[in-house]
Amino acid sequence: MNNSKFPNSRLFNREQSWLQFNQRVLGEALDESTALLERVKFLAITASNLDEFFMVRVGGLNIRIAQGHLKPDACQLTPQQQLNLISEQTHEMLATQYACFNDSLCPLLENEGIQRLTIDEVSQEQHQRLSDFFDEELFSVISPLSVSSDGKLPLIGNQQLHLALRIRQDDEQQSFRTAVLPIGGPLPRFITVSTEERHAFILVEDVVAFFCQNYFPHEEIVDYAAFRITRNADMRVQEEVAADLMEEMGHVLDERKVSECVRLEVAASCSPELLESLQQLFAVPAGFTYSCDGPLDLKAWFQIAEMRGCEELQIDPWPAVTPPQIDPSVNIFDQIKQNDIVLQHPFHSFDPVIEFIETAATDPHVLAIKQTLYRTSRQSPIIDALVAAAENGKSVTVIIELKARFDEARNIVVAQRLEQAGVHVIYGVRNFKTHAKTLIVIRREPQGICRYMHFGTGNYNEATARLYTDISLFTCDPVLGNDAIAFFNAVTGRTQPQRLDSLCMAPLGMRQRILDLIAFETQQAVKGRESGITAKLNSLVDPQIIKALYKASQAGVKIELNVRGVCCLQPNVAGQSENIRVISIIDRLLEHSRIMHFVHAGEQRVFISSADWMPRNLDRRIELLVPVHSQSGKEFLLDSLRSNMADNQKGHELQNTGSYQRISVEGVPPHHSQQFLYQQACDSAKQVQQTQSAIFVPHQRMKS
Repeated sequence: MNNSKFPNSRLFNREQSWLQFNQRVLGEALDESTALLERVKFLAITASNLDEFFMVRVGGLNIRIAQGHLKPDACQLTPQQQLNLISEQTHEMLATQYACFNDSLCPLLENEGIQRLTIDEVSQEQHQRLSDFFDEELFSVISPLSVSSDGKLPLIGNQQLHLALRIRQDDEQQSFRTAVLPIGGPLPRFITVSTEERHAFILVEDVVAFFCQNYFPHEEIVDYAAFRITRNADMRVQEEVAADLMEEMGHVLDERKVSECVRLEVAASCSPELLESLQQLFAVPAGFTYSCDGPLDLKAWFQIAEMRGCEELQIDPWPAVTPPQIDPSVNIFDQIKQNDIVLQHPFHSFDPVIEFIETAATDPHVLAIKQTLYRTSRQSPIIDALVAAAENGKSVTVIIELKARFDEARNIVVAQRLEQAGVHVIYGVRNFKTHAKTLIVIRREPQGICRYMHFGTGNYNEATARLYTDISLFTCDPVLGNDAIAFFNAVTGRTQPQRLDSLCMAPLGMRQRILDLIAFETQQAVKGRESGITAKLNSLVDPQIIKALYKASQAGVKIELNVRGVCCLQPNVAGQSENIRVISIIDRLLEHSRIMHFVHAGEQRVFISSADWMPRNLDRRIELLVPVHSQSGKEFLLDSLRSNMADNQKGHELQNTGSYQRISVEGVPPHHSQQFLYQQACDSAKQVQQTQSAIFVPHQRMKS
C-alpha cells in the first residue's frame, strides 16, 4: 500500500490508519512461514474486515456528505477526500488479496490435495452428480429476479452472492434485459466433488452459472457474472423520539436491508454492458466498483481454513489451561475472598467466569446478580445461568445493549428470553452504548453482605474468549464493591451518578482521569523524577489524549504503546514525540485487552478497561476504568505488557510516516509474545499441579 497519502499533520487519519491495520493482517496471509490454512484464515479475515469497514466507515462518510457535513477532520481531509483515498487504497488492497489467493494460496492448496475445480474439470460422472444436485436442491431454492421496465429490482440482500444475467429479448429491437439469481442464504458455498484427491470442491456459483439456462429455457443468455453489493449499515437509532427502543431497533434493522449501496463487487469476467447495468441499477458511487480476479466474498474461505482432517496444515492448537490461581475443587467465592484473581484469556480458560455466574445462580446464600451484556454467544451458558438464577428466586438485573452493532437482533432475542424468566432487563442508556464489562454477585455471609465482582476487558462470550486476548479481574474489594453498585444504580435508576472512589466511568470523568494520570507523569519528568507510561489498546484516536502524550514525550516521559488497530498518534517526531514508541501485534489471537500502566512516583498504578482511547468510548459510551490493587495482579499484567513490547516475531512498529515495519530481530533473541505468554501459563499450571500431586500420604497399620 502506498503510504505517502498520509498528510503532513500531527495526527494520522483514522481511515488511513485502519487500512494500514488491515494491510498488516494481509501480511500474515502473505507470510510463507505461517501454516498454510492459517494464511487462508488471515486472508478471510481481511475480507471480513473490509466488509465491515465499507458498511460502517465508508457508509458514515457517505452520510456526512449527503447531509452536507463537509468539515475537514483533524488531518484536514474532507469526507470526499477521505473517500477518494479509501477508493484508491482499497483497490490496491484488493489486487494484493487476489494475487495472494491466485498466485500463492491456491497452488499450495492444490499441492496438498485441497483443490477448487471448475465445471470443465470434472468427470462425466461428477458432472451428472452436479446436474442432479442442481435439479434436486438448487433449482427449487433459487428464485430468479427480473429488473422491471422502469429499472427496479426486488430487494437484493446486503453482501449476498448473486448471479447477474444479460438476456436477449425476443422482440423487434432485439433488446436486452437484466435478471438476477440470488445464490446466498442457505445454499452451501463449497460443493464437495469426489476425487482421488483428499478434498476437491466446486463453488456453488459455478454450478448455478453452468445450469442457469434452465431458468430461462426459451431465451438467449448473452453473458453473466457473479456480483455482490455492500449496503450502508451506519444507521443511527433516533432515541430522542423512540417510545420503545426495542421496536425502534427493529426499524433500524429494516433500514439496513434497503439502504444505499456503498460498494459493488463483480467478477472480472463481467462484460462492460452488464457492469454498466449493475452500476445504474444500484447507483454505485464513482470509484467504488471492484473487479475481482477470483471468487467473490473471500471471507467464505474460513470454511476451508477450518477444515477437519488437515491438522498438519493448521497451527498447533493451544488448549486453554486451568488458571493456577483457581482450584476447581474449592468454592470460587472462598478463593476470591482470599486474593484478587487476575486472568489472561485465552491462555487461561474462560471457564472460571462461567463457573462464577453458574455458582451464583444456585448458591443459596446469593441474593442478587447484576451484569452488563454487550455481545454473547449463540448458545450462551452465561444467559442460561442468568435465567436459572431468576428461576431460583434471586434478584437478577441485566443491562443488555440493544445498540451493539450487528448484534442487535440477537440481543433483542436474549433480552426477551431474560424478561420471560423474570430478569429485570435494562436496554442500555439513552444516547449512549453500555460497553462496560462487569458482573456483581451479592451474597449474604455470616459477617454480613459481601459483593463479589468480575471486571473484564472483553465480552461475556465464551466463543470469542477462545480467539481474543482479554483480562479478567475477580475481586471482593469493598471500595470497588461500593463503586460497582453505585455504577449500576446510576444506569438502572436514572439517578445522578454518585462520586466513585476507585472505579472511573465514561462519559463522566474517564478522559479527565487519564489526562490527569498523563499530566502527573509529565510533571515528574519535568522535575527529573522517574516517569513512564505503557498502554495496550485496540485503538488510539482521541485528540486530547494524543496531545497530552505529545506533551509528556516533550517533557521526557518514556511512553510505550501497543495499539493493535487504528493509531492516529504520530510517533518519533523530533520535538513532538521522540520518546513515544508504538507497536502493533498481529498474531493468531486477536489482541483485545486494554491495560494501562503509569509509574506514578513509584506506585506503579495499573488499570484494565473496557474502553479504548477514542472519542466514541470516552464521550458516547458507558465504560469502566478499573484499578488493579493486588501486587501479584500488577506484576502479572506488567510482565504481559513487557512481553508484548518485546515481540519481534509478530510485532510491527509504527513509523512517523504512518507506515509500519516488522520489528527487527537483529542483535536480539527472538521473542514471540503470545507463544511466550501461553507457555508461561502452561508452566505455571503444571507447577501447581505437580505441587498438589507431591503431597505424601503415609501408609498406616489399621488397628483391629
